[in-house]
Amino acid sequence: MATLLPLLLKTSLALLVFSLGLSATLQDTTHLFRRPGQLARSFVAMFVIMPITALILARAFHPHPAVKIALVALALSPLPPTFPRKAMKLGGRLSYVAGLLVAATLLAVPLIPLSLELIERNRDMPLQMRPAAVLGLVFWSLLLPLSVGIVVRKVRPALAERAAGPISTIAFAVLVLGVIPILIRGWPALVSLVGNGTLLVMVLLALVGLAAGHMLGGPDPGDRTVLALSTAARHPAIAIAIAQANFPDQKLAPAAVLLYVLVSVIAAMPYLKWAKRRHVAAPVPARS
Repeated sequence: MATLLPLLLKTSLALLVFSLGLSATLQDTTHLFRRPGQLARSFVAMFVIMPITALILARAFHPHPAVKIALVALALSPLPPTFPRKAMKLGGRLSYVAGLLVAATLLAVPLIPLSLELIERNRDMPLQMRPAAVLGLVFWSLLLPLSVGIVVRKVRPALAERAAGPISTIAFAVLVLGVIPILIRGWPALVSLVGNGTLLVMVLLALVGLAAGHMLGGPDPGDRTVLALSTAARHPAIAIAIAQANFPDQKLAPAAVLLYVLVSVIAAMPYLKWAKRRHVAAPVPARS
């Protein structure tokens, strides 16, 4: 699980981001950097509220050590929309989705090592991860596939339009077909983590992420939905890398990360249903 799961997650995410790039422009990727207020709110939701919440929950509920490690690692691993097509169907703008992806990715490179250092100083825990290691992860799974997709769209726009949907479907299939066997094989490890408030802690972390993203998403309902999903979801491959770099002897940490991914997807279902009803009932706003 510790070896195959990160590979599948990175491959699936890279394909998903590539499909997003096939629909985006270079101007879309700089959307948030041209809107500092919206960038600041997104930053607070994804990089401030989630880590603080994870630390509070880990201290208050005293879950399994692997779960504590996974919570902190996940909270430090921001992941822009894992379901961009679904978010855009609910009113999300492509420019905001792409802009959030780029902004969060670039911010993660210095902020993940800095956050680990701050936690180390305050919790007396030996934590570290070099910026170069973070850059390597986000470059291959996020920045490169997004850039390639944008270039293909610029050179062959018709091809990009036809390929975006199928590639997104393939990305989801890679994730499902790859994770299901791992989930079946690793089910005993997942079950062993349940208890001592594990599920409650994970549900609370996901709900806080949804609420923080929705409240800080700004006046546009679609942007609120995008930021809510992006804040609750985290980058599981980066989280596993953080856990393995700092706690190599804790073999259950990848299982705990996978468990949060499952829990967060389930926890987001009521919000998605509500957002869908709101989007259907709301008039279409004029957008810039």
